[in-house]
Amino acid sequence: MQDLKFPSYQFNIKREADQVFIFDEVRKKWLVLTPEEWVRQHVVFYLVGEKGYMPGLIVVEKSIKVNQRLKRFDLVCFDQEAKPLLIVECKAPEVSITQHTLEQAMRYNSEVQAKYLMLTNGLEIVVGRINYESKQLEYLQEIPSFEEC
Repeated sequence: MQDLKFPSYQFNIKREADQVFIFDEVRKKWLVLTPEEWVRQHVVFYLVGEKGYMPGLIVVEKSIKVNQRLKRFDLVCFDQEAKPLLIVECKAPEVSITQHTLEQAMRYNSEVQAKYLMLTNGLEIVVGRINYESKQLEYLQEIPSFEEC
């Protein structure tokens, strides 16, 4: 798989017949290793290993209802009181992070109400704090650690 702008991690990977699988430490199951899953797993390891987020407070690929339609967010991290801290939208490395990606994540977040937003394809990383009073996204250099949230 492609190198990404995240640290290198030791993933549990296996091959069965003609498919490659990666073990998801949050969901505790084997998943087909797609380019988007490669990015998602790097984000999880980064948030847990580098930023101090707790695996038990991370939800991966959960369905939510947005405007009467079922959608699936990639990742949401919660604080210790089960309040959403961070919503993450992951794309495959060949998919650019665009205004459309931001709008997609903001639609999901209209239901989730997280404080922070992260968009990434593993090569580009966009991070922001959502100011609900001014209804603005304040761009940040990097995602805050769990303690800083």
